[in-house]
Formats: sequence, C-alpha cells, structure tokens
Amino acid sequence: MILPRAADQLLLPANPVFIGLSLLVAMALNLLPMGRHPAQPDLLALVLVFWNVHQPRRVGVGAAFVFGLMMDVHEGALLGQHALAYTLLSYGAITIHRRLTWFSLPAQALHILPLFLGAHLVTLLVRLLSGGMFPGWWLLAAPAAEALLWPLVTLLLLAPQRRPPDPDENRPL
Repeated sequence: MILPRAADQLLLPANPVFIGLSLLVAMALNLLPMGRHPAQPDLLALVLVFWNVHQPRRVGVGAAFVFGLMMDVHEGALLGQHALAYTLLSYGAITIHRRLTWFSLPAQALHILPLFLGAHLVTLLVRLLSGGMFPGWWLLAAPAAEALLWPLVTLLLLAPQRRPPDPDENRPL
C-alpha cells in the first residue's frame, strides 16, 4: 500500500473528546462579541471542514447541520441559513477528503478555498433572497482568510495525534 505524501508520519487515532472540544472552542470563538465584519473568518466552518476531511465518520453532515442551527440562533439570522451553508460545506469536504490528504498544506488550502467561497455565497444568497442588505465586497476576503488559516489549523489540530519518534531499530514503522 502506498501512503500519501502528506502521511510521512503515522498518526494516533483522534480522541473523540478532543474533536468535540475543538468544535466547541471554535464555536465559542465565533460567539465572541468582536463585531461582525464581513471579512471575519468563520472559525467553526474551518474546524468543521478539518474534521470532515480527517475524521469523516465521526464528524459528518449532521454535526454541521446542528452547529449551523446554533449559529443561526446566535446571530439571529434566517433559521437554516448557516445550517444549509455548513451542510453543503461538509458534504463538499467529505467528498474530497481522500484526495485532499495527498497534497501539501498550501495545496490543500487552494483546494478548499472554493468550498469556503461556496459556503459564503450560499449564506449571502439566502440573506439577499430574504430581503437582507448586501454586506459589501469584503465578504470575499473571509474565504481567503479561512484558506490562509488552513495550514495553521491543520498543524494545531493534528498535534495531539502525532507519534513521538521511536528509536526502536527492530520495527520498520
């Protein structure tokens, strides 16, 4: 079996408590009252996509839908606006999760940029169809910021799974 280039190191299994905690921390960071600027990256969407790519059986479309509903309630948005965007985002991430791990982190960021752009466009379209105002062209900066944060989030969230180097000469792995 040929391992992907990005898998130069074997990883330990992901701890379900760590997965849940990282999602809750990302949601808490989204809930902070920093003022909602259209170019502000959606950290919950970023962490959802990360876990959809690396653990698609544990964090799926259903989790994305529930987190989307919670974000809708928090922001007072049209109920289902974020839920639809997160669900489509998670579906796209799960669809490309096997191919994505073959690329380097900057290439992965380029591959997920259209996913983030599509999620923000879905949110914008629902907002405009419900009679909301156009937030401005700064909205296009948020997917770019999320894609730029992808390597950092990947390194942080994979850190607990990395195996320490084992100097055993008798084992090949």
